[in-house]
Amino acid sequence: MIELAPSILAADFAHLSEQVDSAVRGGGTIVHVDIMDGHFVPNLTLGPVVVRSLRKATELPLDCHLMIERPDEFIPEFAEAGADWISVHQEVSRHLNRTLNLIRSHGMAPGVVVNPATPIETLSEVLDVVDHVLIMSVNPGFGGQKFIPGAVHKIRRLAEWRAQARLHFRIQVDGGIDLETVGEVVRAGAEILVAGSAVFGQGDPAHNAQKLLKAAREAALLRV
Repeated sequence: MIELAPSILAADFAHLSEQVDSAVRGGGTIVHVDIMDGHFVPNLTLGPVVVRSLRKATELPLDCHLMIERPDEFIPEFAEAGADWISVHQEVSRHLNRTLNLIRSHGMAPGVVVNPATPIETLSEVLDVVDHVLIMSVNPGFGGQKFIPGAVHKIRRLAEWRAQARLHFRIQVDGGIDLETVGEVVRAGAEILVAGSAVFGQGDPAHNAQKLLKAAREAALLRV
């Protein structure tokens, strides 16, 4: 099933609840929250306080993408704030298996993320313990970046491995997802589409989300 996860990084924070509601009317089923610490990535964004406020505003799953250097220290706090999913980067998690199990022990769905320059082979030992794998199709840190085409190959390889090993994780993609790129990533095997600028950048988020989902679902019919 194709799902859209609107990324609030691109939303108008003066009207965040209304923006999320609009994206949900357009078909968004997951709220993607980018957490950046200014160290692992060159930007500083949200924290548990915003997650706690979002929890009051929506019943949809809150998908927290931790782009931070010490994720283990903050996982309990995000759980308490109401996060449903937590994704951590392979590049920063020295004991990745332990971190993923820590996420699950707090009642949240664990996910693992890889940056554009990180081979997906580095995930081979944790694919059986994650609920989702997030492929970054831009270098993380800022919204509105151009899609990196190499992500398509990663998504396709990951889908092939999953089928061969009979695993059940879902494939998520984040970065530069819009009407021009969504078809290619879906045909490659992506199922959860994180989109910020394409939903919240210009115009009505509900209309933008509807168009993006329509293009994605049409592409899904063409999967080989």
